[in-house]
Amino acid sequence: MKYSKCGFLLWLSFLSPMSISACHAQDKTVDEQHQQAAIAPLSQPYQIKKITEFNEPWALAVMPDQRLLITEKAGKLFVFNPQTQQKIVVEGVPQVAYGGQGGLGDVVLHPDFKQNHIIYFSYAEQGKGGYGAVVVRAVLDEQLSNQPRLMNLQPIWRQVPKVSGQGHYAHRLAFDSAGKLWISSGERQKFQPAQDMQSNLGKILRLNDDGSPAIGNPFIAQGPIAAQIWSLGHRNPLGMAFDAQGQLWVAEMGPRGGDELNRIYKAANYGYSIVSNGDHYSGRDIPDHTTRPEFQAPEISWTPVISPSSLMFYQGSKFPKWTNKALISGLSSQAIIIVDTQTVPVQEVQRLAMKQRIRGLVEAEDGSIWGIEDGKHAALFQLTAPKP
Repeated sequence: MKYSKCGFLLWLSFLSPMSISACHAQDKTVDEQHQQAAIAPLSQPYQIKKITEFNEPWALAVMPDQRLLITEKAGKLFVFNPQTQQKIVVEGVPQVAYGGQGGLGDVVLHPDFKQNHIIYFSYAEQGKGGYGAVVVRAVLDEQLSNQPRLMNLQPIWRQVPKVSGQGHYAHRLAFDSAGKLWISSGERQKFQPAQDMQSNLGKILRLNDDGSPAIGNPFIAQGPIAAQIWSLGHRNPLGMAFDAQGQLWVAEMGPRGGDELNRIYKAANYGYSIVSNGDHYSGRDIPDHTTRPEFQAPEISWTPVISPSSLMFYQGSKFPKWTNKALISGLSSQAIIIVDTQTVPVQEVQRLAMKQRIRGLVEAEDGSIWGIEDGKHAALFQLTAPKP
């Protein structure tokens, strides 16, 4: 077994976060101690300003005029104006399957949003066979400034098949510089679908903006579902972002231990549930990545876990020590984890103790960072640089 009793408490910290600090002090693996000894830690100063509260916020996106789109898991989409502090509910959001980890999920802007006003959002829906994520494309109509609404809704992608349970949807969204839509799809706590090419569960998908499979996908000759797939063998990939060079990275929750940051390669198999640096929650062993070199290993993994919930790469100048580094929001870790992906090996270089479960992060035009806490009465906050 790769995970000790105290590591198991970290998983339980989903219910009782008080156990986190004790576990971090007592239950560090030998690999983690070596990793920390090799790190040249950063000391980038920052300030936290809490702005307002939302109820179970899940994702946020910055609009061209610097207003924010914010989703709440129970099914509300808001436009929030930081200048006026005004929250406006967007009409026309479909009914979501709210429960467990399911509900309204991610939201992103079309690359040509300024011209076409198109947004994309994900949510959990119920249907034949159980539950699954769906991605919808819609026009954000703001002709009435006090009552924005969604129009021309088009479902463009669904998890296949729908299954029982309401965990591990993942359903993060991102556009690349070529205008391709990327979707992270969790394996829905069913293990085997992550290796099944006739299912898009446990995969990273690459699509055109209308939801069709993109030309150049590696498995396009293996049928309509496989044609969507870029990489496979993923568990619960809740963070997805491109670095400054256009390389895709994914932060993914491991089982009992072994949270991962993965560099995503075309056609690569990341091994779940055949290999993992964690174990099953039952305590049953999963072979480590080192035992099966044919599977792509993570660039860095964490035991004790960080419970990654989102991923971004900072491109601004307000926090110069973070420029081009990955920022991962953490749930059970109650932290923001800064990772240098340009070092060999990839290393964690700073950890911000937030004292709250953090659900999402996004960079604003001025180089500040917006974030949302997790849960009820969760803060929308802003990270800013201290004044000289």
